[in-house]
Amino acid sequence: MCGRFTLKTTAESIKEMFLVEQGLHYDPSFNIAPSQPIVAIRYSPKNDMRAMSLMKWGLVPTWAKDPAIGYKLFNARAETLTEKPSYKGPFTYHRCLIPADGFYEWCRSADGKSKKQPYYIKRLDEKPMAFAGLWNYWCGPDGSELETCTIITTHANDIIKPIHDRMPVILKENEFDVWMDPRIQNTTLLKQYLNPYPSEEFEAYPVDTYVNKLANNSQECLKSLIA
Repeated sequence: MCGRFTLKTTAESIKEMFLVEQGLHYDPSFNIAPSQPIVAIRYSPKNDMRAMSLMKWGLVPTWAKDPAIGYKLFNARAETLTEKPSYKGPFTYHRCLIPADGFYEWCRSADGKSKKQPYYIKRLDEKPMAFAGLWNYWCGPDGSELETCTIITTHANDIIKPIHDRMPVILKENEFDVWMDPRIQNTTLLKQYLNPYPSEEFEAYPVDTYVNKLANNSQECLKSLIA
């Protein structure tokens, strides 16, 4: 799964790196969690451009009666996207990129009793990455409107596997256009993008349990426990 991540890269840098025409302002964060607003990048064929949006992390299906369902749908398994009613439509029509600098995962202790050890996982070259995401538009019975998203996960690569068996799907730059284009609706083709990212491009290191508390949102979250 992917339940926490970071985005400290500035909005202007993300705009330039992802070739976004329409940017927005956001505050860098070192401890992003489900239900919070996160940056998503999508493509509009109407305007022929990429745009950044802030969406609530936790997908709310169009048919949902209560938006609280989004608290359970912050990750979508790559293997079942075409089977689950919550994800089938968005996978076909509403795909997005979710920029991140890295993400956290928690490893169980050998005895199964001690506290889980948090790890921070990032690219070796320090560049931001693009999680594969799905987004959706929800309109409540009272007329309220909400845009939400979820992060797709797949099997872990060799770096992450000792920590956790899942990881977010991370897309390469040459895959961005096809992934975001809603005119491409061939799910068999799209599934080919949902693989673990090469492990040789990543590193993982243990961090303090300081990150466990959501209120803690500073560089201290990233501090390695390895001297």
